[in-house]
Amino acid sequence: MTERKKDLLYLAALLLLLMLFFAKILFTDKIIRAPDIINEAYWWMKGYNDKSLAELFSFDLKASWDLFTNSGSTNEGGMSSMQFLLHLPLILHFFPAPSSVAWFIVLHLFFGAAGVYYYCRLIGTSRIAAFFAAIVFALATENASLINAGHVMKIATISYAPWAFFCLEKGFIRTRVVWFLATAFVLALQFFNTHWQIAYYTCLAVAAYGIIRTVGIIVYERGEHRFSVPRLLGYNVVLLAFFLMTVSISLLPLANWSQGTNRGVQSGANQGKGGLERDEAMSWSLPPEEAFAFVIPGFFGFSRQEAGPNPVNIASYYWGRMVFTQTASYMGLLPWLLVPLPLLFRRDKYSWLAVIGLAGGILFSMGKYTPFYNLLFDYFPGINRFRVPKMIMFIPVIALGVLSARGLDLLMDTETRATKVFQRYLAGITALPIVLLLLQAVLSRGREVWIRVFHELLAAPTRYEQGAYLVAQRWGNAVLETGIAATLAAILAAVIVFNPRMKRFTLLLPIMLVMIYLADVWRVNDKFIFTVALPEKSLAGVTPAMEFIKCDSMQYRTLPLDGSDPMLYASSGIPVMFTPNPVQQQRWQLFLDNFVLNSVMPDLLNVKYYLYTEGQYAQEKGQLGEKFRPVFRSPDGCQLVLENRTVLPKAWLVPAVQVISDPAARLAVLQNPAFNPRTVALVESAPPLVMATPSRDVASPQQEVAVPIYENERIVVTAAASANALLVLGEKYYKGWKATIDGNPVDIVPVNHVLRGVYLPPGAHRVEFRFDPLPFKIGKYLTLASFALFAGMLMREWLLRRKRVKE
Repeated sequence: MTERKKDLLYLAALLLLLMLFFAKILFTDKIIRAPDIINEAYWWMKGYNDKSLAELFSFDLKASWDLFTNSGSTNEGGMSSMQFLLHLPLILHFFPAPSSVAWFIVLHLFFGAAGVYYYCRLIGTSRIAAFFAAIVFALATENASLINAGHVMKIATISYAPWAFFCLEKGFIRTRVVWFLATAFVLALQFFNTHWQIAYYTCLAVAAYGIIRTVGIIVYERGEHRFSVPRLLGYNVVLLAFFLMTVSISLLPLANWSQGTNRGVQSGANQGKGGLERDEAMSWSLPPEEAFAFVIPGFFGFSRQEAGPNPVNIASYYWGRMVFTQTASYMGLLPWLLVPLPLLFRRDKYSWLAVIGLAGGILFSMGKYTPFYNLLFDYFPGINRFRVPKMIMFIPVIALGVLSARGLDLLMDTETRATKVFQRYLAGITALPIVLLLLQAVLSRGREVWIRVFHELLAAPTRYEQGAYLVAQRWGNAVLETGIAATLAAILAAVIVFNPRMKRFTLLLPIMLVMIYLADVWRVNDKFIFTVALPEKSLAGVTPAMEFIKCDSMQYRTLPLDGSDPMLYASSGIPVMFTPNPVQQQRWQLFLDNFVLNSVMPDLLNVKYYLYTEGQYAQEKGQLGEKFRPVFRSPDGCQLVLENRTVLPKAWLVPAVQVISDPAARLAVLQNPAFNPRTVALVESAPPLVMATPSRDVASPQQEVAVPIYENERIVVTAAASANALLVLGEKYYKGWKATIDGNPVDIVPVNHVLRGVYLPPGAHRVEFRFDPLPFKIGKYLTLASFALFAGMLMREWLLRRKRVKE
């Protein structure tokens, strides 16, 4: 059997193992119980089942504007790069929904684990050790519990990180530029998976890896390495340049889009530098004491999806100092026991790189609790754009897998086991279960004292639990979990210490350790993976209320106020006023923060329909007044549709404008019920035409306005103005839109804080709005050019390899 076939055999075994491990979410007609999956991922993923293969691979690279969500939304085409991920539609097409979501997750975990396997093989580990490292990546609770959180695209993005390290190390070993280009290409594919924080952290880790390896070659390996210094530095520059070129289709539009968001440079947060406020940016920092959870996984409780009662295998929710968490930091006990071995017996560049990744990643994840992260937040570009320092923990998982693989090789080496240093190592791991048992005894005997000391933390309520019972529940769970960890440590110590002088045992040892590891992480992961039947709303599809609303023009919007998910309406072709998103355009966020229902604010945005429950409407009927009237009740009486009787049309003409440059002052006017948007429009700069003076006597002009074309990226308005007027469109103002009047370009101005408008002279006109941002067009051609360049380099390598074989 060839070496390649042996590797493929191990990978086949890995895939089979993952399928068995995750069988309860793969082979089922139920869905993973996670809001992000039930309300979001499932809906866009299930559509791939009904598409033909031709539809799956029809490319439409454009900057899109979505009319249905959030009163119009865009990322300027930054998500269009997902079309390059050709495997994504195939997985979702051939695996039936809803299990297609689980298959998507598990296959990506396998893909990332395969990258860890090949990296370990590249640096010289045995196949069984590389196999174990791959298992650590895929099954360590730190990664696997992301399933519980429903972070589908986060898992997909993480899976590319090991391959980036593999390609980069291959470049340093082979000294060929194609591998540096491959590293950039893998990072670009990772970026296309749309989880920017994971992609950013991977780039940081790969950059640190590359710098350390480069410096090491220059300082320590210069005489024995084939790289010249200029060539080595040049290849690193090529990697960076090619990466930026390849991701341009996403990076350029997203960079342009982000400038106007509540995390952009002009947002005012973070002392005018942009990004998040310090406290928000560090909310999900890993508290230092939770390092206990690396050994005792349930010491601070177990988290799962926050909905419904605790299952029987969870004795306590997470009660640590983070705001909340849906995941756990556990990576298994065995890898930590193997880490000392490479540090004792194989202190080479690969061990130290892994140690830096492990320690550096954990330190980074502690965020606000360390001066290190605070300095990065203040001075390193990009750090202040993200709010979950703990999200970098996938890097320590990879590093831990690599170190444990090298440790497993040393554990099976008979010469290593015969040394005195190894005997001291055995004494250390034998001491661990004793230490844990002593800790359990201290916790049990000193219960009252410890509870008094940590009462504030132990009694702190969660979002779903409160009461005096929490103290005893949490303490009892901590004691129990400590005992379980001590038992596991004793079993592992017994297996490692037991050393008959038989070759058969050396072969059996890694298999025994892998089985123990699987049992360990299974016990923990099982507390995080739940399936439920598809919710009724998913099975029902379009509700009667939706059917009623869809009978009207799609030029009007809907605002669900009954607790239902707005995305259900948007996915059914009903435009909605608002969809939640942590990153909003700053102008829009200010509008939302000052939104008043009984003002003209919903009228401006063409919000015609409101969803209420019967009880809700009965309580608020007096406050709603005559502006809203019930027009539809669902057959089951659960939903009530109210109609806004003062809603404005999609476009209208205004004779007068009032210049107000201060956003707060503009919003105050909009909140005033006396403001009449049919006669006066609020603008931010002096008009180019002579307009009527705002007054109570100014009358709304006769409206001859129609919207014959209303599409995502193109809107056409016909209007006849008897005098100078401002045409107001009930759509968000955004810099990527361009307008023409009768074919001539004109400026679009912000109107009434969030809307867009153009000034019209007297006469009949055809006004066309098109969404066509320049950054996307530039980025698209740069990315396509990089694809062509990389394809050419691969062809060159293939030809060179054929030539060498012939010679």
